[in-house]
Amino acid sequence: MENALAKTPEKRQVVFLTILLLLWEAGCEAIRYSMPEETDSGYLVANLAKDLGLNVGELATRGAQIQHNGNKELLQLDAETGNLLLREKPDREELCGVTDPCVLHFQLILENPVQFFQTDLQLTDINDHAPEFPHREMLLKIQESVQPGTVFPLNAAQDSDIGSNAVQNYTVSPSLHFHVVTHSRADGRRYPELVLDRALDREEQPELTLTLIAVDGGSPPKSGTTTVRIEVVDINDNAPQFVQSLYEVQVPENSPVDAVVLTVCARDLDAGINGNVAYSLFQGGGVPHPFVIDEVTGEIHLKRILDFEATPYYNMEIVATDRGGLSGKCTVAIHVVDVNDNAPKLTISSLTTSIPENAPEAVVAVFRVSDPDSGDNGRMMCSIQNDLPFLLKPTFKNYYTLVAEGPLDRESRAEYNITITVTDMGTPRLTTQHTITVQVSDVNDNTPTFTQTSYTLFVQENNSPALHIGTISATDSDSGSNAHITYSLLPTQDPQLALDSLISINADNGQLFALRALDYEALQTFEFHVGATDQGSPALSSQALVQVLVLDANDNDPFVLYPLQNSSAPCTELLPRAAEPGYLVTKVVAVDRDSGQNAWLSFQLLKATEPGLFSVWAHNGEVRTSRLLSEREAPKHRLLLLVKDNGDPPRSASVTLHVLLVDGFSQPYLPLPEVARDPVHEEDALTLYLVIALASVSSIFLLSVLLFVGLRLCRRARAASLGGCSVPEGHFPGHLVDVSGAGTLSQSYQYEVCLSGDSGNTDFKFFNPIIPSSVFQDA
Repeated sequence: MENALAKTPEKRQVVFLTILLLLWEAGCEAIRYSMPEETDSGYLVANLAKDLGLNVGELATRGAQIQHNGNKELLQLDAETGNLLLREKPDREELCGVTDPCVLHFQLILENPVQFFQTDLQLTDINDHAPEFPHREMLLKIQESVQPGTVFPLNAAQDSDIGSNAVQNYTVSPSLHFHVVTHSRADGRRYPELVLDRALDREEQPELTLTLIAVDGGSPPKSGTTTVRIEVVDINDNAPQFVQSLYEVQVPENSPVDAVVLTVCARDLDAGINGNVAYSLFQGGGVPHPFVIDEVTGEIHLKRILDFEATPYYNMEIVATDRGGLSGKCTVAIHVVDVNDNAPKLTISSLTTSIPENAPEAVVAVFRVSDPDSGDNGRMMCSIQNDLPFLLKPTFKNYYTLVAEGPLDRESRAEYNITITVTDMGTPRLTTQHTITVQVSDVNDNTPTFTQTSYTLFVQENNSPALHIGTISATDSDSGSNAHITYSLLPTQDPQLALDSLISINADNGQLFALRALDYEALQTFEFHVGATDQGSPALSSQALVQVLVLDANDNDPFVLYPLQNSSAPCTELLPRAAEPGYLVTKVVAVDRDSGQNAWLSFQLLKATEPGLFSVWAHNGEVRTSRLLSEREAPKHRLLLLVKDNGDPPRSASVTLHVLLVDGFSQPYLPLPEVARDPVHEEDALTLYLVIALASVSSIFLLSVLLFVGLRLCRRARAASLGGCSVPEGHFPGHLVDVSGAGTLSQSYQYEVCLSGDSGNTDFKFFNPIIPSSVFQDA
């Protein structure tokens, strides 16, 4: 047989690529590739771009990546060409063990937009392992009375290959007494049995040695050998028999070491030492068993921890042998029961830690959850906190996408800690949590807001240039450059207001400065708008109204309107000697260009020719007599009056007033501009003097009469020439200004005093104002 195998020509199996299935149904069918194990690294498995119908380079632009799902990283993707290459030489026995078929699952993930493709790689077995027996020698004790046709179990050879590459046949070296029969178990594994062809004779041949050969079905086939040594013993005509030919038991995978899994029992009808049974465990199926058996009691114990995820079941044979060498066997099937001993696993495939606040349904993360347990132990639920504006969307099998529920607002919340909780449905339930921190990046969506809708600023007149008069402040809820505010003066609608020459603003902090000294009398108030603009894109701005009120300073002296001072012709008032106490002599009229308390005027008598004769009312400037006049009073009096405002410090002005005492004048008069003398009166006086001169010469009789008459006329003419108040033209203003209270006239009037020589009566007249009071500003 070996010669026949040697003659078979050596053939190397050519590496091939077969696309088994490419169906796109609801985006969940897998692309399946197949290749033999032990293929060299760098091997081109397929061109994924072509298989998926994508353009060259589209995998790179869409961020393609291979997810191995816990498998060994066998494949690598060249995103530029779309080629799927083999990273390293695969070993099917290492990756899948006895599992057939050996299918490794991979996922192709496209991130932009998110798309998933299932890829399955099936590794086909090659004949790279030769059969191996667990022992170099097997010992069989066979009684000489055993009849031909008796079957004796032999240890099976172990072969890590599967299918046709596993052990297919057993042969034994030529012998007159035995041949080997090959049988198949339920799982497809082959095992040998030794069949007695001819009765043994211990006296003739007490021991036989056979060579057992195991041959696999590979091309070329591989083989393994062991020695079977047979001892012929005396007659023992009853072999042990098990109570059951098949034992089935379920063992939880978390069973402790040394736990009793099962107890088997075999009976031997022989007596004495031929009836004593010893139990032994045959390694079957090519998989090492984590069990040991007590050869006396038949108890099967666990020698190491079970793992359902690695091996879910075990199939083995138990042999009971008596002292005479007879044996019986049974099969034990042990099913490992899964327990929930694996917590769910979460694998992040794509993660974005910062998203803009106005992005709708922004993708935060793409992740996969897995649990190697089975049944309810492997079913999982995935959730996040309920109070967060994010959603979990299942996308493909156990893949989820974490997205924003809608546009976010950074000003409300700038950071989110999202805890993804994965819980299985086992008992007890196991949970895995993973926390993702997401920063919300700012977008310029907030307009600067002033702390006040309008501002009122007060500035004392006569201020120093570059005086800080106030600060305008605005805030912006955005961050970074979007919250950096620049202040500016907006153009005014008043063409007469040169705002640039009055006010400047600091663009960084909103401080306002007066560029020059302000004059209350020229400009009492003005207003303008200030703009606040952020540095975002696009820039947002707002404006606020600013009103500046100029505060009056006491920088103007009171101005006396009446009586005006003239050194060449001082003003003289007439006072009748019969005036009663409190008689109104005159009224001092004054104004002040300032405002408020700076314009409140008070009057005071500083000096008088006759102290105690006159008094001045402090609030209205009226000059009145304080007592009755006597015959001894001086005919002419000089008064010095003081007009003072209420500012700080106060400012004042003085005025001099002359008062002339007259007889028979009962009303107060105010002087008007000088009245020219009547020429007719002057001619009468000359005639009178001529008549007196002629009369004095003509007649002494008439002298006394004419003298009497002349004296009267002379006295009357003298009184008329001295009593008139002469005021030069141009020194008395024709209009008076309205000043708020404080002893001045409440309206603008023109005074006129008329002295009539023939009647001796005086008319005091008031005239309404003719032109506005602004004339006095020019004065």
